[in-house]
Amino acid sequence: MTDPVAKLPSELDQLPDRDPEETAEWAASLDAVTKAAGPHRAAYLMRRSLQHAEGAGIALPKLLETDYVNTIPTSAEPAFDGDLEMESRITAWNRWNAAAMVTRGARFGVGGHIATFASAAWLYETGFNHFFRGKEGDGSGDQLYIQGHASPGIYARAFLDGRISEQQLDNFRQESGGEGLPSYPHPRRLPWLWEFPTVSMGLGPLSAIYQARFNRYLANRNIKDTSNSHVWAFLGDGEMDEPESTAALALAAREQLDNLTFVINCNLQRLDGPVRANFRVVQELEGAFRGAGWNVIKTLWGNAWDELFQLDTTGALIRRLREVPDAQFQTYATRDVAYIREHFFGTEPALAELAKLLSDAKIAECFYSSRGGHEARKVYAAYRAAVEHKGAPTVILAQTVKGYTLGKGFESKNSNHQMKKLSIDEFKSMRELLGLPIPDSAFEDGLVPYGHPGADSPEVRYLQERRAALGGPAPARRVHAAALPQPEERAFKALYKGSGKQEMATTMAFVRLVKDLMRDKETGRRWVPIVPDEARTFGMESLFPSAGIYSPLGQTYDPVDRDQLMYYKEAKDGQILNEGITEAGAMADFIAAATSYATHGETMIPFYIFYSMFGWQRTGDQMWQLADQLGKGFIVGATAGRTTLTGEGLQHADGHSHLIASTNPASLNYDPAFAYEVAVIVKDGLRRMYGPEAENVFYYLTVYNEPKQQPAMPEGVEDGIVKGLYRFKEGTPAAADAPRVQLLGSGTAIHWVLEAQELLAADWGVTADVWSATSWGELRRDALEADEALLRGEQQVPYVTQALSGAPGPVLAVSDWMRAVPDSISQWVEQDWSSLGTDGFGLSDTRDAARRHFGVDAQSIVVAALAQLARRGEVPASTIKEARERYGL
Repeated sequence: MTDPVAKLPSELDQLPDRDPEETAEWAASLDAVTKAAGPHRAAYLMRRSLQHAEGAGIALPKLLETDYVNTIPTSAEPAFDGDLEMESRITAWNRWNAAAMVTRGARFGVGGHIATFASAAWLYETGFNHFFRGKEGDGSGDQLYIQGHASPGIYARAFLDGRISEQQLDNFRQESGGEGLPSYPHPRRLPWLWEFPTVSMGLGPLSAIYQARFNRYLANRNIKDTSNSHVWAFLGDGEMDEPESTAALALAAREQLDNLTFVINCNLQRLDGPVRANFRVVQELEGAFRGAGWNVIKTLWGNAWDELFQLDTTGALIRRLREVPDAQFQTYATRDVAYIREHFFGTEPALAELAKLLSDAKIAECFYSSRGGHEARKVYAAYRAAVEHKGAPTVILAQTVKGYTLGKGFESKNSNHQMKKLSIDEFKSMRELLGLPIPDSAFEDGLVPYGHPGADSPEVRYLQERRAALGGPAPARRVHAAALPQPEERAFKALYKGSGKQEMATTMAFVRLVKDLMRDKETGRRWVPIVPDEARTFGMESLFPSAGIYSPLGQTYDPVDRDQLMYYKEAKDGQILNEGITEAGAMADFIAAATSYATHGETMIPFYIFYSMFGWQRTGDQMWQLADQLGKGFIVGATAGRTTLTGEGLQHADGHSHLIASTNPASLNYDPAFAYEVAVIVKDGLRRMYGPEAENVFYYLTVYNEPKQQPAMPEGVEDGIVKGLYRFKEGTPAAADAPRVQLLGSGTAIHWVLEAQELLAADWGVTADVWSATSWGELRRDALEADEALLRGEQQVPYVTQALSGAPGPVLAVSDWMRAVPDSISQWVEQDWSSLGTDGFGLSDTRDAARRHFGVDAQSIVVAALAQLARRGEVPASTIKEARERYGL
């Protein structure tokens, strides 16, 4: 017989076969089993052999998929640590009130989602009753990433617990009066309850991984013992299609984050229909997670299926489950038993014979309701296995029915995500199914009533006792952080004095400042430098040997540059988070560090530095997540502007991040021109974010890679730097009646403006005053506040109006950003206004050529200033043409 091993070339052909005859005997045995008992028996024996080998400690590649059955069989489930009947009643009340609050809110058209929590109720309740640690016990408690669409169920539980009132339930999604509840988990809107915003799907799983990783970072750096904190992320199977959802799976496995559990509610439906209509999403997810190195637990079937599996002596049932696509399985849940007998069991004789042994009631129970995610014992077993597993993160794939217990009008319907209410009759049917003591008279006003067993009822006492044993209410957000002391002045003074004749880019100025601040005895260890694999680009390699790059394994190799001064040093207690090429991962790091003051009661000072083009444009959704989560820290867009990054071209040239950043109310945006401005801004940022009256804001600074001589700080400009504008250099009039213009420049544009000031005076007899606009955004914010005060009858003059008041001549604003950025303040400037900017796509060229292309170089500024003066009749119109010809424009 031909050796089947030799039929297909494989990696095994490269390995030495010490005994070809024995190999052939094994192959022949497998052929014999296949011929005598069929391929399914042969496959079973192979898998049993692999399982045995794994148990014996023999290193073998793992199978990426297992059969469509529970990972933990019923016989191996641990004893349930609780009163199942009591927990069933609690869950029933929560199901009812979650559906009631959304239905009642539908009167006002505010929407809400019912079906998600209905399918996931036991996934949450089992955790709350047995696993989720609160913040009133030892340590920081657990971190819970709640699936956004399940928020009504969390509110319902808080109502049962007495933490939320009936009035608040009735104001679900109606927040403007001050007594409402936000639609989804929003810490900024409900800061005592929610810790993590999750409804921008995909960001929850990504953040959960980096939160678990940051927990280890705090522990390894001896800042906080986080050994009792476990991160739980509740996700939808449809949500896993978001690229962010699976972007960091390998990181979690690589760093052995066994303090992390994903619970994926596999109700097989996304917003419009099946997640995988023609395929099986559970199997796909299992393969993805196993391949990444995760521990996978499948909790698919309820106890009703045990009888079916016991009767399946041929393996036909498991084979059939493996081949039925998800959309067809959803159809079974909505059709009668005759249909299931024909279309599920009628596909092969062995299944047809099995079906004869089953009653209609048994088939209905299995296909309509008996899912692993709906049975507390199954969920408890999965959670217990997850928290006890060591060496890898765990994902639990729990199969459920979307809309479970809401009736045939909801369950497994493609449209149930958009269904916002139940009828009174449907509620009465639900009441009977759940066994709730709600009389018909409670519906007499035409509204579904809220239900509550009473503050001193056995259900509430049980719930509260369980939570007390686990460390208090959950979810919950607590802030205990004390103000940080201000760093010593020495680090800032180094930049105040300027660089003399030495040239220095503002990027390097920021890095030098932070390097000095990291040496501060009081606060230095709380800095968290974050960079996505371009530390050398920003001159940060000097931090490698002193601060170290964080790695949970330390440095297990001899670095190639060990003999160099600034060698690549990894350390278990390393301070730098160098994430590789993942801006999303670096931003997730930043969020975890920026909110550690609340999550762990440990205030950290993160700064995240990146190519400015790949910040707000690429990860802007996470910036909003950061704002929602009330994060604090410094986000630094380096190599900023559209013309400073020579030769990189269209997709690397950022001329718009300040415009995007201006849309985020929590972001304070600065575009400093000089090193001393960087120092003043960072110092004030430390005061505002970490001082006694700490604000829930974060800073966005843009710094440039263009070396320039850095001037010393003039006297008395600190207030103007922080507020956004101050006069840097007053022009000297060539004559008493010389035309005058006010030139405003931000960031690197200040240097073009200063050159234009000289040209205007020397070539055209025009006097120009130069202003440094450190923050267009803060100028606008202040002006908007003044407008709001005016509507209240209060007189308040915007700072930009005050600063420029009486300044002679027109105003010309120049920046390396698109004109919409400086134009955002134009309506509060009393002088004639004009601006120059870098609108359009970037291009590859030298700095000078790029600036000439966009019309923002010194000569273009001169022509623009002359044009303003010509419109006012202060210079002849012919001057414009003359200037263009002189400068070759």
